[in-house]
Amino acid sequence: MLGLMQDWPLTVDKILDRAASYFGDTEIVTRRTDGAIHRTNYAEVHARARQVSGALRALGITAGDRVATLAWNSERHMESWYGAMGIGAVLHTLNPRLHPQQLAWIINHAADRVLIFDTTFLPLVEAVREQISVEHYVIIADPSEMPENQLGAICYEKWIAAANIGTAWGGFDENSACGLCYTSGTTGNPKGVLYSHRSNVIHAMISLSKDCFDLGSHDTVMPVVPMFHANAWALAFAGPMAGAKMVMPGPGLDGRSIHEMLTDERVTLTAAVPTLWMGLLEYMRANKLDLPWLKRVCIGGSAIPERILRAFEEDYGVEVGHAWGMTECSPIGSVSHVPRGLVDAPFEKVLPHKMAQGIPLFGTELRVVGSEGDTVARGSGDSGNLQIRGVAVVSSYFGGDGGDILDENDWFDTGDLASVDEEGAIRLTDRSKDVIKSGGEWISSIDLENAVISHPQVANAAAIAIPNDKWGERPLLIIQPESGLLPSEDDLREFLTGRIASWWMPDEFRFVEAIPLGATGKVNKLKLRKMYADGELAAD
Repeated sequence: MLGLMQDWPLTVDKILDRAASYFGDTEIVTRRTDGAIHRTNYAEVHARARQVSGALRALGITAGDRVATLAWNSERHMESWYGAMGIGAVLHTLNPRLHPQQLAWIINHAADRVLIFDTTFLPLVEAVREQISVEHYVIIADPSEMPENQLGAICYEKWIAAANIGTAWGGFDENSACGLCYTSGTTGNPKGVLYSHRSNVIHAMISLSKDCFDLGSHDTVMPVVPMFHANAWALAFAGPMAGAKMVMPGPGLDGRSIHEMLTDERVTLTAAVPTLWMGLLEYMRANKLDLPWLKRVCIGGSAIPERILRAFEEDYGVEVGHAWGMTECSPIGSVSHVPRGLVDAPFEKVLPHKMAQGIPLFGTELRVVGSEGDTVARGSGDSGNLQIRGVAVVSSYFGGDGGDILDENDWFDTGDLASVDEEGAIRLTDRSKDVIKSGGEWISSIDLENAVISHPQVANAAAIAIPNDKWGERPLLIIQPESGLLPSEDDLREFLTGRIASWWMPDEFRFVEAIPLGATGKVNKLKLRKMYADGELAAD
């Protein structure tokens, strides 16, 4: 027997429809590429997104066609998202931090027909234009700002001003493709993850929960995480779904700019990778600033260093949600969770639970599998392969790349190694490709990095494996000191003693001006391994 309920397709156009209807005058604030602050609201963004739909139709774009964006977080980027998705086209976010050759490969693999981009990225687009098959280029600019270009590009504001505003939204199956996002491609070519309307809507609904974003219509959310990174961590959907005020930082991702927006706009929730928060905290300490309005920060993309968590919670009174996820799961899979019995416990007892990656959100299942294929028991301390399945988890990659990626029970192997505590919370021990195997035993690069980053003179750190005749591999610890400081190797060894197992102690330390970051703001260990092999990392 089936239930007798209406079939109401879960399509993302309904998110912005509702935001415009009930929260039409709620602000969306953007720092534009020229630094100017622009203010609009949901009603205006909704109307302009409908114009984008009409403008895309005029270019011949139909359901299933790919529309690419190369843009910072802004209200016009959001208009492009909903304008494309609303007519059943697939919105493909491009990451400008990728190598141009890799970017060109992704554009061609996706068969993007239209590319909408910020003026900032004109040199990058012109550099790859001979290698890509895009039919139409649209530059996000007013007529007075329109740069000279070799693309025959369309001016965004003129383009949508001439468009039909009555283009219909929705009316297609909720399982229709909605968005396309490629993995960062640290090994081999990137893989495309093709989200459906249903998966994006459900994932956004899940993310609103108190244990995730805890987001409502009285909140102000600033997604520092770029809209071109891992489906914007659902915030481009969750913010309008909640009716929250949205603050878009544009290209201003330095400590001063982020703090200014957090404070001036009274932001209550924000989210980004740890490296961005390092810059903010350093700026705040140097200028003796605080965070009077911020209530919660969601940190993910890589394991959080303990000192960042302590700074937010102990120094500034901001609750930290430590999230784990990946492009393949839309992207949030789990968030740190403090058991009910420890809610009022001293911070030192709560800290281990905050540092863990937590329990899966509803709609997602996680398990850890040992080397023999058995499920690792809770509280055993054993580590294994972290696997995931759920309502917003990839079933196969776009174009069939990678072949069958699920096992017979639909589990997807994340490539992460983890253990599970007594409450079922996962704790990442490493990426399978980053773990260091010394004398047949594993050394967690994550734990080693987090230990040394707690040193007050260390800004960032990366641990990689180097060959060793006796032990197979030994850890090399690469240190980026705080500005103007340089800890000695002896200082760091003394600091690490007692914080890590004695046999984990690195054989070598190297000091660099800046640790290279990848396209998503994570430490680029692939580049570090190549740099070390080529002898480029000389000690200062």
